[in-house]
Amino acid sequence: MIPTEDASARKREIEEKLKQEQETLSFIRENLEKSDQLTKGMVSILSSFESRLMQLENSIIPVHKQTENLQRLQENVDKTLSCMDHVISYYHVAKDTDRIIREGPTGRLDEYLACIAKIQKAVEYFQDNNPDSPELNTVKARFEKGKELLEAEFRSLLTRYSKPVPPILILDTISVDEDMELQEEVVLEHLPEAVLQDIICISGWLVEYGRNQDFMNVYYQIRSSQLDRSIKGLKEHFRKNSASSGILYSPAVQTKRKDTPTKKVPKRPVYIPAGHDHDLRVKHPSDALNEKHGAAAGKDDVLDIEIDSYIHCISAFVKLAQSEYALLTEIIPEHHQKKTFDSLIQEALNNLMLEGDNIVFAARRAIERRDYSAILTIFPILRHLKMNKSEFDSTLQGTAASTKNKMPTLINSMEMIGAKALEEFADSIKNDPDKEYNMPKDGTVHELTSNAILFLQQLLDFHETAGAMLASQVLGDTYNIPLDPRETSSASSYTSDFNKRLLSTYICKVLGNLQLNLLSKSKVYEDSALSAIFLHNNYNYILKSLEKSELIQLVTVTQKRAENSYRELIEQQIDMYQRSWLKVTEHLADRNMPVLQPGAKLKDKERQVIKDKFKGFNDGLEELCKTQKGWAIPDKDQRDFIRQQQRRVVSDAYRSFLQRCANISFTKNPEKYHKYRPEEVEEMIEKLFDTSA
Repeated sequence: MIPTEDASARKREIEEKLKQEQETLSFIRENLEKSDQLTKGMVSILSSFESRLMQLENSIIPVHKQTENLQRLQENVDKTLSCMDHVISYYHVAKDTDRIIREGPTGRLDEYLACIAKIQKAVEYFQDNNPDSPELNTVKARFEKGKELLEAEFRSLLTRYSKPVPPILILDTISVDEDMELQEEVVLEHLPEAVLQDIICISGWLVEYGRNQDFMNVYYQIRSSQLDRSIKGLKEHFRKNSASSGILYSPAVQTKRKDTPTKKVPKRPVYIPAGHDHDLRVKHPSDALNEKHGAAAGKDDVLDIEIDSYIHCISAFVKLAQSEYALLTEIIPEHHQKKTFDSLIQEALNNLMLEGDNIVFAARRAIERRDYSAILTIFPILRHLKMNKSEFDSTLQGTAASTKNKMPTLINSMEMIGAKALEEFADSIKNDPDKEYNMPKDGTVHELTSNAILFLQQLLDFHETAGAMLASQVLGDTYNIPLDPRETSSASSYTSDFNKRLLSTYICKVLGNLQLNLLSKSKVYEDSALSAIFLHNNYNYILKSLEKSELIQLVTVTQKRAENSYRELIEQQIDMYQRSWLKVTEHLADRNMPVLQPGAKLKDKERQVIKDKFKGFNDGLEELCKTQKGWAIPDKDQRDFIRQQQRRVVSDAYRSFLQRCANISFTKNPEKYHKYRPEEVEEMIEKLFDTSA
């Protein structure tokens, strides 16, 4: 049960809260009544405002509509005035543009083109709106005048700024530096950038608005002249530098150019017979030719320069033509580019092809004179043309067939004349006459041999070209070489291996013809020993020349035993030579030698036999040494070997003979017969093949 005091306290607390709630409720009622009064007042104000807005709107809308109509009328008036001004301006175009048109576009192309645009619009306006007006003729004439001046400016800019490419820059463009893996490409700038942009701008305008293609003819004529002058300038640069410095260029080699031309690449050494100095001297091939032709040496040097100049001009043409095409594509419309390019390169290309034809003609004339070394001028050019043919064809892609066929035609001409020369050279080796006055008196190497080997050695630098040259003429049947069906379809399908075999067979044919001719020539000598020395020297010269060059590798492609065959021939000739000493050593043999008993005296007949043997030996030795001392064996090793062999054979036989006669009294004057000691005999043999002894 809850205590009474607590209940009373609780009741008072509740009553107080109730009183507070009643007071709050009363406050809320009063506020609600005030809010209702305010709401009614606001509604009344808004209703009054709405009424006033409606009255204002009814007053303003008519005014607004009137203002809008006035603005529209004003705009129409402005447009009309603007159109009138625009139309009137067409009637003043001729007068306004007169000064600018007369002064031309030079130095202010943008302003000039803007001026012509105004004239063009005037022409279009009068054509559409008043075709019979005199103003149309005026603006048309002004437009044509402006177009003519643009064409003149196009020609003037091209003429003024188109210059031949300097030779030094051309050589930089075509040079190849093998030491540099990444070489920065040389870019030719034919025209200053600002001028180029003006020319492009004029070209674009003439195509789009001028309806004129004459400027394309102007373009190719001017650029064609500069292309030709650039190549001629390069050629002249070669001549001047070669004449002033005496330095020749290396044919068929893309030079690493600096400010001075590169020297000629040394060719392989060639053995040339050294006359009577008994040494096999190494000479430069050109030295041998110069010794042969004398004053022709200078002419040969000039020819080398011309060949190298032509080769560089071919490379220069390709690079310059590519550069010209790149320039042309920026200026000439796409559908006219190939035709314009074809016309542009004709003069320079025709001059190059004409020069090539002249080289072929000169080689043909030389071959008719049996000067087969002249064909060597064809090889570096032909090799260079074939190496660059793919790039040449790519450069001329899209040109006329007659243009693209010019280089293949030249290549074909060179291959035909080259193959003919090779064949005639081989026949000339076989048919060279045996002229007694032309034979070396000392039995040394014949001029035919040295010339033939020299010719073959010079083919080494161009062995691929020579092989392809022979293959292009389908000479397989001539050399009895079996052809693979894949190799007979066309000249271009010949494989490198086949070309190598073909060239090897050709070289073997020349060597075979040379051997037959030498054998025939050797019969001119009355002395069989001299004939043997002659053949020995020539065979030895051929073998050493083959071994000291890459010719032996080519020969062994089809003749595996070539080296052994020549060594056998050399040994045979040494044996033939040694037989000449039999008439000396036969006197030392035991045949007819008297058999003596101890204490017995020789009969007169027996003494005479011994005397005859001594006399026969002495006379034969003196005669042979006197004769053979004037003969020559240029190869020192072979000379020493033959001397040593002969000295040993004769000395041994002589010593043995003297030993047998040592205790025989066959004469009262032994010194009359025993003229030479063995050491003196050896010294005499040691002086063989030595004209200075």
